[in-house]
Amino acid sequence: MASKTTLNAKNLEALGTQRLAELLIEISTGSAASKRRLRIELAGNHGSAEVAREVRKRLVSIARARTFINWRKVKALKKDLETQRMTIVDTLAPQDPAEAFELVWQFLALGDSIFARSDDGSGTLIEIFHQACTDAGVIARLARVNTDFLADKIFAAVQDNGYGQYDRLITAMAPALGKDGLEQLKSLFEQLAKEPKDKSAQHERQVIGWSSKGPVYDDDFYGNHRELTVRVAFQEIADALGDVDAYIAQQPENTRKVPMIAADIANRLLVAGRAEEALTALDRVETRGRTDVPVEWQLARVKTLETLERGDEAQAYRWSCFEHSLNDQHLRDFLRRLPDFDDMEAEERAYGYVQAFPDANRALAFFLRWPSLEEAAKLVTTRQVELDGDLYELMTAAAEALQEKHQLAATILLRSMIDFTLSRARSSRYKHAARHLAECQALAPHIDDFGNAQSHDAYVAGLKYGHGKKQGFWKHLG
Repeated sequence: MASKTTLNAKNLEALGTQRLAELLIEISTGSAASKRRLRIELAGNHGSAEVAREVRKRLVSIARARTFINWRKVKALKKDLETQRMTIVDTLAPQDPAEAFELVWQFLALGDSIFARSDDGSGTLIEIFHQACTDAGVIARLARVNTDFLADKIFAAVQDNGYGQYDRLITAMAPALGKDGLEQLKSLFEQLAKEPKDKSAQHERQVIGWSSKGPVYDDDFYGNHRELTVRVAFQEIADALGDVDAYIAQQPENTRKVPMIAADIANRLLVAGRAEEALTALDRVETRGRTDVPVEWQLARVKTLETLERGDEAQAYRWSCFEHSLNDQHLRDFLRRLPDFDDMEAEERAYGYVQAFPDANRALAFFLRWPSLEEAAKLVTTRQVELDGDLYELMTAAAEALQEKHQLAATILLRSMIDFTLSRARSSRYKHAARHLAECQALAPHIDDFGNAQSHDAYVAGLKYGHGKKQGFWKHLG
C-alpha cells in the first residue's frame, strides 16, 4: 500500500482545492513555463476559443523573439513548443479542428525564426516540427479542409523549406489531400518547373560561395534549389499516389546507379509486385570490389531474391554479406531460415569466423551487439594486443558489459584505453584514464589467474616506470 506521503493523484486530492491552488501558485512562481501551462488549463474552463487565444499569443511571442538559443536553452524551448503542440492536438483539435488547423500551421511557420537563431545540433527541435507536420495532416482531415486550399498552402510551404521543417509535409498531408488534391498539388509543381530561371545581368550577379569550379552565384544556387524542391515534391507525390514509375522518372539516370537510390527504387517495385524489375534496378549498381555497399542495398537484394523464390541464393548472399561486414542482421536472418539444430551449428561457425576476423575491434563490436559476452571475453583475452584504446566508446561499453562475470577481459579493455592515453599523452583524457585504473584495481581481487597479462601491481609499476613524469595523470589518483 502506498504511503500517505507518496506523490500520487489520490493523496494530492486529499489536500483540498484551496491548498492545491496555493501550492500551484507557489511552485509556478519564477517559472514562466509553469505559468503558461496553468494559464492554458484555466483557459480550458472557458472554452476552446480561450485556449486558442492563449496558444496564438504564445506562438506570436516565440516568433518575435530575437535571443540566440544556445544548447543550454534548447531543452526549455523544446518543452515550450511541445506544450503548445500538444495543446493544439489534444485540446483544440477534438473541439474545434478548423481553429486547430490554423494554429498548427502557425506553429509550423515558426521554423524559420527559431532555426535562424538556434543551435540545434542534436536535431531535438527539428523533430518537433516533423511531428507537427504529421499532426497537421491528421487535423486537416478532421477539419475537412478544402483540398485546393490545402494544396496551395503545402505548395507555398515546401518552397520555403530552408531548414527542413517541412520535409515530411507532403507525405503527412496525403490522406487529407486525397487523389484529387495530390493531382492538384502535382500540377502546381509542374507549373513551377516550367517557369524560366531568373538570370541576372553579369554585373548584378552576387557571389554567395565558392566551389572547385569557381564562384557560386545566387541565381544559379536558387535555380538549382528550385529544381531539387520540385523533384523531391514529385517523388513524394508519386509515392502517395502509388505511382512507382513516376517516382523512378524523377531520379536522374546517373543517380540510379547509387546504391541507396537503387535500393529505394527496388523496394517500391517490390511493393508494386515487380520483382524482376527490382532486381534489374539493383544490378545496375557496380558492387565488385567495393567495401562501402550500404546494408539497405544488401537487404533490398535479399528481399528481392526471396520474392523471386531464389531462397538458396538469398541465403548464400546473406552469409557473404555477413562475412564482409559482420552485420548481425544478416546473420540473424540467415539463422532464422535454417532448420532446428542446423542454426546452432551455423551460429558456432559464425562465432569461429568472427573470432578470426582481421579487425579485432569490429569483431568485439559484433559480439556486444549479438550479444555473446563469453565470445567477447575470449576475443579480448586472445587478441588483446590488437585492441584500439582510442575507440573509447567501444572499449568502455565492452568493459562495462564484461566486468560482472569476465573481470580479466574487462581489465584488459580498461588497460587498452589507459595505455593509449598515456602513450599518446592525451592530457584531456588523463582524468578518465585514472578512473579506468581505479576500476582495474577494484577488479583485480576477483581475478584468480591473469594468464599472459600482467598482475595489477606489475601493471601499475610499469606505468610508473614509463609514465611517472605525467603528473597530470597521477594527480587524479588518490
